[in-house]
Amino acid sequence: MSDARCLQVAWARAGHLLPWAILLAGGVALALLPLPWIAIAVPGAIVVGITLIQPQRALYLLCLAVPFGSLFQVSLGGIAIGVAEGLIALMMAAWIARLIAFREEATWPRLSFAVALFIGATLLSLLNATALPFTFKEVAKWVEFLAVMFFVANVVTLEQRRGVVASLLLAGVAQSILGGYQFLAQSGPESFALMGRFMRAYGTFEQPNPYAGYLGLVVPLAFALGTSLLGRQEPAGSSWSGWLALTSFVAISAAIGMSWSRGAWLASGAAFAVINVARSRRGAIVFTTLIVLVALVGLLSSLQLLPEAISQRLTAFLPFVGVGDVRSVQVTDENYAAVERLAHWQAALDMWRDHPWLGVGFGNYEAAYADYALPKWPVALGHAHNYYLNVASEAGLIGLIAYLTLWGVALWQTGRAVRQAKDRYAKALALGVLGMLVHVSVHNIVDNLWVHNMYVHVAIVLGLVQIPAHHRSTFA
Repeated sequence: MSDARCLQVAWARAGHLLPWAILLAGGVALALLPLPWIAIAVPGAIVVGITLIQPQRALYLLCLAVPFGSLFQVSLGGIAIGVAEGLIALMMAAWIARLIAFREEATWPRLSFAVALFIGATLLSLLNATALPFTFKEVAKWVEFLAVMFFVANVVTLEQRRGVVASLLLAGVAQSILGGYQFLAQSGPESFALMGRFMRAYGTFEQPNPYAGYLGLVVPLAFALGTSLLGRQEPAGSSWSGWLALTSFVAISAAIGMSWSRGAWLASGAAFAVINVARSRRGAIVFTTLIVLVALVGLLSSLQLLPEAISQRLTAFLPFVGVGDVRSVQVTDENYAAVERLAHWQAALDMWRDHPWLGVGFGNYEAAYADYALPKWPVALGHAHNYYLNVASEAGLIGLIAYLTLWGVALWQTGRAVRQAKDRYAKALALGVLGMLVHVSVHNIVDNLWVHNMYVHVAIVLGLVQIPAHHRSTFA
């Protein structure tokens, strides 16, 4: 028997012994540890044990940890470490150990080079960085992004995709239910109050905009899968995927509405339109219809036939289109949020103007803000609320070109996956991923979605459409 075969047999036997080891560890914990430690140690031991034997199982928990992991964080050197980071480190360590033990090779996903190119471009900005910990924190995000995408594309099988996607959808539904409670029960800060009867939904994200941004990453998958799978001939036992997707689409769309986030509304509309156009000629007709409806909404708004709150929300930004210098704008309670965002855009442009090639240092927008803050806006928001300007100000023109290249390659490869899909589920999944990329592209014009572990969600989904055809993982 070969050495590799011996290792596989030994690993399989270890899997059979795992339940007994967990029971033994649980007994020891019950005997020796205080109750709060038991509540953490026993589930933790189970997760570690299962992950060591089957690393891909950690993905299901990781899908939930993206939106909920911020509830359990510790601070190390000023950097928050949560459940998602712990799961990523654990599953990567377990996978690498198995690769070494079985002497197997891994395949780099097609998007890997573009991600690595962007990481390299951001590292050049170290030459101008004044707050190196912030730079390393941001670079670490993209290293995690590459690692998770690499893991998913190599470990998850085509058959296991449905389970991972179901976990992503259920996480979105859970956040939607939480946001619905906050909206209806008026549970939240007074500043989130809405129309005197409701509260802007914010989930576990502390703010409505990133909450809606996260849901905007999930809803294109739900829309594409729900509208593609139901009512079609599917393999026996797989109709649950379509019903879960359709139910998720309804719940998540409602939650995005309750967030009152204009950026998410606009980005989601763009995502749905692109999904319909890419699906078929009939989809293009639907898209044309949507354009007509949008024009009708604009007309109704101008005629004051829409509810005043919705009309005001949709059109409040229009007076600021084309504003050259924010300092000339008179700030009121009604326009405060919009003007504050424009002030941070102008600060980012000033940073880029002074450091055109390498920026002020990746992740250093907040550290450099004090030197570029406009009068009346001395407090930094953490980022420029426009990721393109954020990259340009922090990593310069080199970083911006690298980021646009990465995103262009991702869109092109996903569009190609739509055209080359071998079955209905693969095409629906690719359409959902395309919609997600469009949502990120549009929403990042008015915000920064690379926060709160949302980049992990994007990496998982991109990995799913880069699984090689007929791939069969040895990690049973």
